[in-house]
Amino acid sequence: MSALDEATDPWGVKVERVEVKDVRLPVQLQRAMAAEAEAAREARAKVIAAEGEQKASRALKEAADVMCESPAALQLRYLQTLNTISAEKNSTIIFPLPIDMLQNFIKK
Repeated sequence: MSALDEATDPWGVKVERVEVKDVRLPVQLQRAMAAEAEAAREARAKVIAAEGEQKASRALKEAADVMCESPAALQLRYLQTLNTISAEKNSTIIFPLPIDMLQNFIKK
């Protein structure tokens, strides 16, 4: 405002308010601002994705802890997985079994 006052003082005009209606930024500055905004959005997206990964990891750990405490829960999960696999249209299904169950079939 002081620069305007200095310019208008010799004419006896006092400037009380200035309103800017249109600002035209150079194209290079517009690109730089857009790139900065895009980088900020990407950074926020990465933070949100990382937080989601942390929550998923915690949930998996809790599920693993529950299954470790209860062999029945692990057996149930095994059966649910077999049910899911059998619903798919695969021609081959592999049943993973513990080695101790297979020892009766292995020649000694």
